Amino acid sequence: LNQFSMDEHKGYFRVATTDQSWRSGSSGNNVYVMDEDLNIVGSLEKLAPGEEIYSARFMGDRCYLVTFKKVDPLFTIDLSDPEIPTVLGKLKIPGYSDYLHPYDENTLIGIGKETVEAEEGDFAWYQGVKISLFDVSDVANPRELAKIEIGSRGTDSPALWDHHAFLFSRARNLLVIPILEATIDENDFSGEVPANYYGEYTYQGAYVFNISKEGIELRGTITHIDDDNMDLLKSGYWFDSEYEVQRSLYIEDNLYTMSQGMIKINNLNTLNEIAAINLGE
Repeated sequence: LNQFSMDEHKGYFRVATTDQSWRSGSSGNNVYVMDEDLNIVGSLEKLAPGEEIYSARFMGDRCYLVTFKKVDPLFTIDLSDPEIPTVLGKLKIPGYSDYLHPYDENTLIGIGKETVEAEEGDFAWYQGVKISLFDVSDVANPRELAKIEIGSRGTDSPALWDHHAFLFSRARNLLVIPILEATIDENDFSGEVPANYYGEYTYQGAYVFNISKEGIELRGTITHIDDDNMDLLKSGYWFDSEYEVQRSLYIEDNLYTMSQGMIKINNLNTLNEIAAINLGE
């Protein structure tokens, strides 16, 4: 997993794990609470058998886990009594979150993938990048406040595995993540698009969202790839460019996006370009 799967709180070390039996192929998920001498004082074992933890977040006396195989259960776990970790509630929805980020103490942002259950087996097909907002104020009944899906199957974002690619400001209702978008031309199909069909890469850049408890809305995008290089995006299932946006930050009303080949500055409110600095020239 990652650093968000472990946490220290009030003198206790908490960790979330997935056990995998290579012989049987089965899996189970666990939460352990240890004292200062790393003795296990409390545990919650064999949670969601057959699934794996995709993301975890410890916040005070709570733990939030996302496990996945066909649908995405978001578990809310009470750790107020370190000796008796307790599942308080869960939400089962399509898709999953690879990264959970606190919006406030009772709301979470989830970044992951949308999914479609496969008809031909006990699994699901990944689709586009999914951003969700979860209300966990009622821990027994967590709910999805809002969601937005970007792109088709094949769409990806480094924010799914690297939280440094995730820019969020609640005060500014701002969320920015880099996305490599794949899209499918539905006109190429006489009927419904197969869930296992990959789209072609059509855009890479920073996607800028308005995010609040009222919803998630795409404000605009910023790319470092000029029109002359757009054909690189349509070169198959592999994409590599020094102008792939990887990071973003803001200073006052300026939004900075960074790739290996460029730093671009845009107005944070209008997204109009202010300047672009080519690196290495």
